[in-house]
This record gives sequence, structure tokens and C-alpha cells, in this order.
Amino acid sequence: MKKIFILGSTGSIGTNTLDVIRNYPDRFKVETLTVNSNIELLEKQIKEFNPSLVVVRNEKSAEQLKRSLGNSIEVLSGDKGLIEATRRNNYDILVSALVGFAGLAPTIEGIKLSKRIALANKETLVVAGELITALCKECNSELVPVDSEHSAIFQCLVGEKSPEVKKLILTASGGPFLHHSSESLKNVSVAEALNHPNWKMGSKVTIDSASMMNKGLEVIEAQWLFGIEKEKIEVVVHPQSIVHSMVEFIDGSIKAQMGLPDMRLPIQYALSYPERLCGYLPQTKLPEIRDLSFFEPDYKKFECLKLAYQAIECGGTAPCILNAANEIAVGKFLEGSIRFLQIPEIIKKALNAIENHRGPDINTIFDCDRQTREFASKLS
Repeated sequence: MKKIFILGSTGSIGTNTLDVIRNYPDRFKVETLTVNSNIELLEKQIKEFNPSLVVVRNEKSAEQLKRSLGNSIEVLSGDKGLIEATRRNNYDILVSALVGFAGLAPTIEGIKLSKRIALANKETLVVAGELITALCKECNSELVPVDSEHSAIFQCLVGEKSPEVKKLILTASGGPFLHHSSESLKNVSVAEALNHPNWKMGSKVTIDSASMMNKGLEVIEAQWLFGIEKEKIEVVVHPQSIVHSMVEFIDGSIKAQMGLPDMRLPIQYALSYPERLCGYLPQTKLPEIRDLSFFEPDYKKFECLKLAYQAIECGGTAPCILNAANEIAVGKFLEGSIRFLQIPEIIKKALNAIENHRGPDINTIFDCDRQTREFASKLS
């Protein structure tokens, strides 16, 4: 019986993780749940899964939950509560599903305890890949990816030798604006950007998919997760989202991991690895798919993807600047204060204005993130 700690239990990854656990009650037990402020859904999760501890980042929501639950369960609050909870040695697997930079600090605490990290928070490796991979090696902590693309590559690499890998191929759906012209993107609405054709995700990740920044972040993440140079990471657009990613080997053969676009599959694999569990999920029926297509992304139209590659080239804290500026810009777009095409403009301004530090330590990364957010927040 594996004890599971879920960072972000009310988000898309968190709720899907709980669905996996619900279907394997003899394999997994919920130990800790954390949320930002959605205590209404959290109370339902507490009633069903009976965790020993919950954390609510929003202080007011935490107090409200404490009044509602009384002394029936321990409730911690704020970012300090997150750190305290992840420092407790009472779980086996940490599902890192918080969105954005907020997932970095608690994930580090899980690594220090040599836990398996089921990593759905791509920003952890984007902003601190060198530090995180070194810490995992030092602490004998295991990173198992949850993102469908990185899970696919992870599965394709099982049993293979690193020198025989020629290229990693990340697939991208292209999002809701795949067939839009650059001109038409000037006036797209928030609702249009949130209308992803294949996946049901949180709003921030969905906007990142629409701008293809999510694929740029995934390229950076893959570089650290699999220890491979950026020149060996390729992005191809695959609108059907059936082939989740591929690995090409030096002999010319390509391995692909396929399946329906359902996040529960990579989550389940991350929890059960190296085993595979008998599936309860919908099965892929190849005759019903009919068509699988692949083509190169349009880097001019999807400038965020191009900016991500530039950040990799610059190295240092450039990916941290990229990520922080993107988080602020996406927030501005979601609240209606900027247009969709202003997202890459804000990111470019931040990359040009904020100092890039080579070989940063964790304090430098946190300071860079803060500076970038303050700078980007003033832009419009």
C-alpha cells in the first residue's frame, strides 16, 4: 500500500489522481491533500478519502475549513504549511500538481526525503532543472513524469541505452488556434483560448496550450528530465493527440507511446511504475482513429515556443524569467487586461530587462522569479 501526498488536489491533475486511487483502493492510500482555496471540493475529498492532513494555502479559507471540520482532521495553512507537510516523512509518493512556480519549494522538500516525485509541475524543472536533477541524485529521489508527453518518452526509454537515443519527439495538439491565421489571433477571446479540442485542463495550462508555451516549457523540462541536449528535442504538431510522444534511435527506428487523451493513464503509470495495473480506463480502438497526422509547428505564429528555445540557448535564469513572465501575462489575459498576442510581448520585454544569472543557486532563482513578476505586472 503506497501512501500518496497530492500537491493541488482540486485541480485537474489532482482530481484525476484521486480517480485513479479510487479505482485501486488496495494499492494506494491518500495521506495528505493540499489546495489553494477550494475548500468546498476539498471537504468532499476529505469525506471520501480520509487523509490524515490537509493544507490550504489561502489563510482565510483555511480558517473557514477549520471551523467547519473542528478537530476531526489536522489543517495547516499558507506556504509554510505546505513546507511543513512535505517535510513529514509519512508518505511514499509526492504528486506535484500545483500549477506554476508555487510547486517548486514543496517539491524540493519531497526530494530531500528521497520520495518518488510524480511530477506534473513542469515549472519545477523549467526554472531549476540543474539544481533539481543534482538534488535527486544526491538524495536518491526518483522523478517519474506525469505530463502525457514526458510520460510517453519515459515509457519509450524503458530498457533502452542512452547512447542509442538520437532524438526525442514531443507531440503537440496545436491547441484551439492551430488553423487560425496570425491576423485572426489579434482579437481572440478568453473563451476561445480556453476551448481546447482534446484535453480538459486548468485555465493556465489551457492558455499555455493555445499559445504553445506549454510545449516550450516541456522542451526545457525534457532537457533536464532525460539529460539530453536541446538540439535532440523536436516538436511536431499532432492534432489527434493519440501519439503522446516518440523516441527516435540511432538505427532509424522510432518508438511511440499511444493512447486516448486521458491524463489518468500517465498518472496511473507514475504511481504504479515499474508495474502496469490492469486498466479501468477507456481502451484505444485503432480502427476508430482512422488518421494520424504530423507536421512542423509555425514558430512565427506561435512565438512563445520560439522564445522557450531562446531561453534554453541563453541558459542560467533565462528559463526562470520566461516562466515567471508567462505566468503573469497569462493571468493578465485571463482577467481581460491584455490581448492574446501581448503574452509573448511581455515575455520578450522581461527577457530583455531582467538580468540573467549563470549557475544560479536556489535563492537566486527565487529572487529572479520575484523580480520578473514585479516587472511583468507593471506591463500592459
